[in-house]
Amino acid sequence: MSTSNLKVETMAEFAARGEMPEILFWVGCSGSFDDRAKKITRAIVKILNHVGIKFAVLGTEESCTGDHAKRAGNEFLFQMQAMQNITVLNGYQIKKIVTGCPHCFNTIKHEYPELGGNYEVIHHTELVRQLIAEGKLSVQGGSFQGKKITYHDPCYLGRANNIYEAPREIIAELDADLSEMKRSRAKGLCCGAGGAQMFKEAEKGNKEVNIERAEEALASQPNVIAVACPFCNVMMTDGVKHFNKEQEVKVLDVAELVVQANNL
Repeated sequence: MSTSNLKVETMAEFAARGEMPEILFWVGCSGSFDDRAKKITRAIVKILNHVGIKFAVLGTEESCTGDHAKRAGNEFLFQMQAMQNITVLNGYQIKKIVTGCPHCFNTIKHEYPELGGNYEVIHHTELVRQLIAEGKLSVQGGSFQGKKITYHDPCYLGRANNIYEAPREIIAELDADLSEMKRSRAKGLCCGAGGAQMFKEAEKGNKEVNIERAEEALASQPNVIAVACPFCNVMMTDGVKHFNKEQEVKVLDVAELVVQANNL
């Protein structure tokens, strides 16, 4: 990932100086390799730099959490991938992890402990909300003031971890009009990517899940569809393109909303 003028250091660099960062930023496969998701990664880094949080990434020492292998039924591969990461994390004595991916968040938080990986894991929307509450980050409406924004709940953030309000409270700070979809919060509909579905061919049916969800999101004629997961971002973007609405409706991560509103 090219970080151009962004300040990003690795855990190896911190360890070489005998220092420990406040948090480890877990980038994830999507945030590292997918061109669209890299923009979300940069947005999170900009926020961390802006508030002066001392953080580090694992860089090339970070491997896939194993989430997709586990959801697809390959428990053996999951445990191999998980143990590799846990060995690295424990070697650096990591205590606190922030990530922009709900899949990484859920797996490290709930499934790594039984394999010996015990960490405080927070999603980036929780961190941003906390920074706002502590007065360390002020969010202006900026270009989103008065705009209509609808928010899509990622399955692994919402139903799996009961995090519904943090992203909405951040959007409220933008002075935007938050328009809820017919199915939201605990009744929200999956974007269609979860459970490793993103990496397999579609099954027989009348309509793709992401088309159904995008149709719901577009029903209120929003200016922006806000998401908090790189996989949801892909699926909702494809859905918006399906309806030829990409010029009128932008799909943006909550972190990107904050960065664009504040011109970070």
